[in-house]
Amino acid sequence: MHNAISLMGSIMSKLCVRGFSFSLDGYGAGPDQSLDNPLGKGGMALHQWAFATKTFRTMFGQDGGATGIDDDFAQRSFENIGAWILGRNMFGPVRGPWPDESWKGWWGDIPPYHVPVFVLTHHARAPLVMDGGTTFHFVTDSIESVLDQAKRAAKGKDVRLGGGVATIKQYLRAGLIDEMHLVMSPVFMGTGENLFAGLDLPALGYACTDRVSTPAATHLIVTRQA
Repeated sequence: MHNAISLMGSIMSKLCVRGFSFSLDGYGAGPDQSLDNPLGKGGMALHQWAFATKTFRTMFGQDGGATGIDDDFAQRSFENIGAWILGRNMFGPVRGPWPDESWKGWWGDIPPYHVPVFVLTHHARAPLVMDGGTTFHFVTDSIESVLDQAKRAAKGKDVRLGGGVATIKQYLRAGLIDEMHLVMSPVFMGTGENLFAGLDLPALGYACTDRVSTPAATHLIVTRQA
C-alpha cells in the first residue's frame, strides 16, 4: 500500500519553474558568479520586481513591500511545493570536488525552502539538514532519476525547479518541465547565461499560454502542450 501511495504521489506531481527572471535579451543570470555576485555580475537587476514585493520582504524578515500583481505571482510561486531541484551553482560558488562541508548555501541557518531540496552535482556529499525543514540532498544521478526522487519526496505536491539556466535547459530538452512562470525584467544584460540560446521551444512542445504585464515586469506562463 505504501509503495502504491508513493507511486501515486510521483504521478500527480508536476515539475514547475516559477518566478524565474530573465532580461529583455534573454539572460537568466549574469557572468562570473562569486560570493559577492551570487547571481553573476548584474544579475540582481533581474529580480528587482520580486525584491520589492511584500512576499519577498516578509521572507527575509523585512516589513512593508508592494502588493498587487507582482506580489500575487510571488506568493503563488511558493504554493503547493513539496520539493525543489537546484543546479549546483544555485547552491553556491564552490566548483569541483567539495574541499570540505563548510559551505551550507547562500541563505544562512534557515533557508527559504522548508522542504527537501535536491542539488544536482557530479560530486557526492552527505545530506545537509538545516533549520526550518530544509534538507539538501546532493545527487549525482541522471536528471530523470533526480526528478523521480524529488516527486516521491514531494508526496503529491509539485516539484519546483529553481535553476540555474543550464539546469532548466537540461530539463526542457528532455521535455520534463510541465509549466514555467517566467518573468521578463525590463533590463538588458548583454552577457551572461542565455535562457533560450540553442533551444527550439515550439519543437520541444512548449507554448506561451498567458501573459500579464506590470510596470516592473512581464509575467509569462509557458506550458508543455499535450
